[in-house]
Amino acid sequence: MNETVIDDWGDASEVMTKLIGSWSFDRVIEGQGTMQGIAIFTRLNEKSLAYREQGHLKLSNGTALQAEREYIFSRHDRGFEVFFKENPPRLFHGIFLSASFGGELSGSAGHLCNLDDYQSTYTFLADGRFVVRHVVSGPRKDYTMTTTFTRIS
Repeated sequence: MNETVIDDWGDASEVMTKLIGSWSFDRVIEGQGTMQGIAIFTRLNEKSLAYREQGHLKLSNGTALQAEREYIFSRHDRGFEVFFKENPPRLFHGIFLSASFGGELSGSAGHLCNLDDYQSTYTFLADGRFVVRHVVSGPRKDYTMTTTFTRIS
């Protein structure tokens, strides 16, 4: 796969435009498994992107599966909101981005799903990659999932 580097994410208002296209991803679900695949962001309208990922999930017990997931990303002035792709769409979380050390942008949000708490962080790295980290805790779930995305040219 050919990878392309994004020179600069710009400010929060530019991130959504720079997400459009194809990305390879590597995911680690601590203590549970790994996943590698492709994620594609496509424009739905001026304000929203469709996100679809497909890949190979390998569980720690050796089970291998094909997996996929879809979301809707909607732009707002200081970042974006992520919705579950349902009818009607349901809010997962809103990410307000701010500049951090070394030219990175980052933002965090929480989401309560029944009694399980999702704490999510998005970090847009100076080298053009981005990382999404979900720390999930509660009576039914307890794991950290970290996904690193790299642009495909």
